[in-house]
Amino acid sequence: MLSFFNISNELSSLDEKAISKSKPYFEQIDKVTEYNQLKVLRAFIDSRVSESNFAPTTGYGYGDKGRDDLDAILAKIFGAEDALIRHTFASGTHTLTVALFGILRPGDKMLCVTGRPYDTLIGVLGCDERTDGSLADFGVEYSEVALDENGRPDYTEIEKAVKEQSPQVVYIQRSRGYSLRPSLSISEIEKICKTVKAISKDIIIMVDNCYGEFVEQKEPTEVGADLMAGSLIKNPGGGIAPCGGYIAGRSDLVEKCAYRMTAPGVGREVGASLGHNRELYMGIFNAPHVTGEALKAAVYAAALFSEMGYDVTPTMDEKRADIIQAILLKNSDRLIAFCKGLQSGAPVDSHLTPEPWDMPGYDDKVIMAAGAFTLGSSIELSADAPLREPFAVWMQGGLNFHTARAGILMAAEQVLNIK
Repeated sequence: MLSFFNISNELSSLDEKAISKSKPYFEQIDKVTEYNQLKVLRAFIDSRVSESNFAPTTGYGYGDKGRDDLDAILAKIFGAEDALIRHTFASGTHTLTVALFGILRPGDKMLCVTGRPYDTLIGVLGCDERTDGSLADFGVEYSEVALDENGRPDYTEIEKAVKEQSPQVVYIQRSRGYSLRPSLSISEIEKICKTVKAISKDIIIMVDNCYGEFVEQKEPTEVGADLMAGSLIKNPGGGIAPCGGYIAGRSDLVEKCAYRMTAPGVGREVGASLGHNRELYMGIFNAPHVTGEALKAAVYAAALFSEMGYDVTPTMDEKRADIIQAILLKNSDRLIAFCKGLQSGAPVDSHLTPEPWDMPGYDDKVIMAAGAFTLGSSIELSADAPLREPFAVWMQGGLNFHTARAGILMAAEQVLNIK
């Protein structure tokens, strides 16, 4: 590291300690990575993937074998009845929106049981103010159950709310978003599903699975969730998919989402792949390994910044449910310095300097460090945060641990320079 980057002696010493403390957790990550990588390989082999799966289609895209086979492969990997994976989903929020509009109808009730959802979904729900075209605009009633004092699901309140409101959809956000609450493990998601289904088996349980794919050996659809969705420029795209998203779960619900994705009565039968199939196949195949590398980067960052005296969540030794690492940097100067340092260690746009700006969908100025091959890709090393208390930065990604470590060290060096 010292041969290529100007790292101070103080930071070099902290780096050695962080690496030493991280290694036992790297071994645990490798075990999960191996399991998930072999699970993906088995699905590819069983599906007889061949060069013909990568052939492009145009126009309506009728009979796109590569597109249809990849849907089936993804369903198998996620232990779901059916799946949709498309490059035409513009973002994770877009994918979640298609799924919600697919399964909800005017007059239905949606209950989020993990507190306030991620910022960009608020406009979709229309829960703070009536956004033009939101679910509220279409007569869907939204409510939520707050997390308990430890940031965990409040099962007593969940049970009470489900019984009182009789919602059609119970919504779970797995990742922490811009909050410091713990992300949800598969076992916690399973417990929520059992709590809800014990009241009514007809309630649809949907999970925002962004940042959580391949972190554990199971996915939400294997422990009781009826539907889940995520982004391909996060974990499941493997750093190769240039865009897109996926929806997976019960076949009848996936079909409803397909009708919303294109048009009622048409659904998944149309939608040309335009030559993107190869990238999507490669991305899914590579995803478990890249997710493992991102997890190592998160563990290392937690260890390093703990050595520097900062609070981190999760801590180095906590069980992880997603790839996100939050670091509480105490003031805006250190937060901005962290992002500038991380950007300077990126393979793309390292010469640029990130600045806080008024980003659409957010109430506070947001700063983002993302020197990525794919714009906005958070499976590549990136960090972002709104400039507000407690001035935490949320870091995620890393296509490989070695370069992620360099970027994190350059961020740490900048933070050390702030007195």
